[in-house]
Amino acid sequence: MLSKRTGVLLLTALAPALWGTTYYVTTEWLPPGRPLLAAVVRALPAGLVLVAATRRLPRGDWWWRALVLGTLNIGAFFALLFIAAYRLPGGVAATVGAVQPLLAAGLSAGLLGGRLSPRTLIAGIVGVAGVSLLVLRADARLDGPGIAAALGGALVMATGVVLSKRWTSPAPLLATTGWQLVAGGLVLIPVALLVEGPPPAGLTAANLTGYGYLAAIGTALAYALWFRGIRELPATDVTFLGLLSPLVATALGWLALGQRLTGLQVLGGLVVLGALVVAQLRPAPARDAATVPSR
Repeated sequence: MLSKRTGVLLLTALAPALWGTTYYVTTEWLPPGRPLLAAVVRALPAGLVLVAATRRLPRGDWWWRALVLGTLNIGAFFALLFIAAYRLPGGVAATVGAVQPLLAAGLSAGLLGGRLSPRTLIAGIVGVAGVSLLVLRADARLDGPGIAAALGGALVMATGVVLSKRWTSPAPLLATTGWQLVAGGLVLIPVALLVEGPPPAGLTAANLTGYGYLAAIGTALAYALWFRGIRELPATDVTFLGLLSPLVATALGWLALGQRLTGLQVLGGLVVLGALVVAQLRPAPARDAATVPSR
């Protein structure tokens, strides 16, 4: 039998695994050059459906808290993510984004009173190294604004996770998820219109299928699982699971797109999995001094 914590970890891990399919869906099913439109379509409809289904609106402080969390976890994160994706090779963006667990660990120590243990620090550094082996290429070009956007995306997401842990919502999980998705989607609308203009007139059946998948599976389901994990697990443990996203994206590119997988990438994948396992290990409880036999 799996322990309750293991069960929650596995369900939470489904969220970044589902996010790892975004690259495939975007490149194969969505119209090109419209990443911010995809972000709006992912967030806003899914959020409205969840709010309508739960029939719960924020109360009191949760009006501004939902706006802050939605901006961090959805709106600002998606915008910075897509800026990084446009200005950087995917491997560079993913490698920079892999510092998120370290940022979350530092923020947890400051805002939640947690402790930045050597094990967490080492696992975070090893995780970044594993992602770089998995996705980074020797000829990758660097771009200052792109690097800043990738770091900013990791920082806002880590901050959102830690604040979500600090601010425990009194509402059901799906309602809280809906509030954040609506807030993030509303924040993204003016940015998308300013950068990309109005949506394209002719969308194909494949485009609509891709948007539907991203909204229902990649957002509504994934974020509900993600926020449930934040409620029940330490914030740092949750953010380490995000390393699964580039791992799944790489595996899907190999399986579905016929992309070549090198030995270094396989090694990187194993290193990432090792970092994930080490990060989730709990220290053994101290033995009661009264039960230790005297010598």
